[in-house]
Amino acid sequence: MKRFVIRDLLRWKNSPDRKPLVLKGVRQCGKTYILKEFGRENYPDVAYFNFEETPSLSALFDYDFDVRRILIELGVVRGKAIVPGETFVIFDEIQECGKALTSLKYFCENAPEYHIACAGSLLGIAIHDVSFPVGKVDFLSLYPMSFYEFLAAAESEELADYMETRDPKKPLPEPVAVRLETALRQYYIVGGMPEVVETWRNTHDIERVEALQQQILSGYELDFVKHAAASVFPKLTAIWASVPQQLSKPNNKFVFSQVKKGWRAKDLEDALQWLIGAGLIYKVCRIEKPYLPLSSYADATAFKIYLCDVGLLRRLARVPAQVVLDSNAIYTEFKGAMTENYVLNELVKSLGAEPYYWTSGNTAEVDFVVQLGTEIIPIEVKSEKNVKARSLTEYRSKYKPKYSVKTSMKPLSAGGMILNIPLYGIASLQRYIDPDNA
Repeated sequence: MKRFVIRDLLRWKNSPDRKPLVLKGVRQCGKTYILKEFGRENYPDVAYFNFEETPSLSALFDYDFDVRRILIELGVVRGKAIVPGETFVIFDEIQECGKALTSLKYFCENAPEYHIACAGSLLGIAIHDVSFPVGKVDFLSLYPMSFYEFLAAAESEELADYMETRDPKKPLPEPVAVRLETALRQYYIVGGMPEVVETWRNTHDIERVEALQQQILSGYELDFVKHAAASVFPKLTAIWASVPQQLSKPNNKFVFSQVKKGWRAKDLEDALQWLIGAGLIYKVCRIEKPYLPLSSYADATAFKIYLCDVGLLRRLARVPAQVVLDSNAIYTEFKGAMTENYVLNELVKSLGAEPYYWTSGNTAEVDFVVQLGTEIIPIEVKSEKNVKARSLTEYRSKYKPKYSVKTSMKPLSAGGMILNIPLYGIASLQRYIDPDNA
């Protein structure tokens, strides 16, 4: 299946300043597959080592950090020499071997001619527990498949390419827009986990899709048991189970006492950071003033949390697939949460943005505010074709931004000073915002 991260991997391979690569991402988002596929297509040879499947590999890193000795011994283990520039070396589940993580510094300094890439499901947590070689590695993040990637895999690669390359400021033909809207509703159901997407593409069997989604959710909970401290585990499961409830509230703000009565911020902060470090949830902080840089105006005590994948959110919340497709009235309240989660995921994947949200007391709230270069862009999210945007209007009146965005199921239009971007095109936000034509 087509993954856009391949472009970044090619840039890494061809960079004269290439360092060992660390590919981060949640379990089951396709890290191993994409590295193996990239190696197969771009190198004469691939050497794959998995520290979880073969714990004995860790012993090779116990003696010292002589990377040439390590490479020779890895060649012995696999029965074939590792050749610089020809062998693509993959260290999978590298978080299981702290010394292997530390060794990346020495691969960078003493053997830069070797092409080494690492993957791990809990690297955001493991990095804090070892002597990590800051500045000696390149980082890439792999996320669950974006809507365009889902479109290419499950609907039409030509349509996905068209959406990526077309002039975003020209309205879509109605038949194309209807097709995209249908595909987006399917994406809300399926999400972006590659194995789930592949199953949907091959079978369109929602029962099999949901069984796989449940396996992934159960796998995450097993990670809680395996990798979290005993004191943190019950808090992890409580926060994880509360995500749908927290998102379904009118203002979506995370409330610690709703995880469990009597619990406060200091009781849950370690578990919350664990989930963020694992990449399973995103924390979106409130800002009261949208000034540069946004991070300086964030209130870390007021925030919302979103799941890493909209399909997993649907399954965790036990929302039946049919009500999503039918826009059933009983699904109205949670629909807004699902749509916000989708938009948040797309902003992170397509822009690498760190979104915030804005409030003005209790009178207005803009769902997301992102910084693109020197521009700060407010984004109001509507789940269907609602054209009202009172909060965005208040924000505009107060701060007079150059660009304002409302995203909904409505076709592209420019209503006054507000750009209306269809939900299925929000990944192209960067191309809608063109300073030269402002």
